[in-house]
Amino acid sequence: MTEATADRELRAEATVEAPPERVWELLTDFSQMAQWSPELVRMLPLKRGGLRVGQWYLGINRRKAVIWPTRSVVAAVETGRRLVWDTRSSGAQWIWELEPVAGGTRVVHRRPVPTGVTLLSRIFAPAALGGSVEHAAELEQGMARTVAGLKAVAEA
Repeated sequence: MTEATADRELRAEATVEAPPERVWELLTDFSQMAQWSPELVRMLPLKRGGLRVGQWYLGINRRKAVIWPTRSVVAAVETGRRLVWDTRSSGAQWIWELEPVAGGTRVVHRRPVPTGVTLLSRIFAPAALGGSVEHAAELEQGMARTVAGLKAVAEA
């Protein structure tokens, strides 16, 4: 059993009955992401040039009455296969991986924290989000809801 820590790798996955191209199209339309994610309100590009390595995004997040911004930097784009962004304020990486499988696409959504949770996050989560470990558990549940939302739209 994995120890419950704030910096453990979070994971959600599903098999989507849609081709990878369709799943990618939905995944990279960030205007829709907030419909599936229980924490994300909006994700806005901060630089010109569209989705690409080095692009910055401003995420507006919410949990109950608490609203906070994050700045994420796209770290990898492999069209139709893999999308990664780093959220520097928390130390987290957000990874989406798509793999063609019989009948559709295997979608894996992961959140590792390669260098550990940042000091800012270690202070903010207990003060505003009910605790670091508790928030990580909520994030993992939210990731499962996000993947399920993506699946539902892709299969509609």
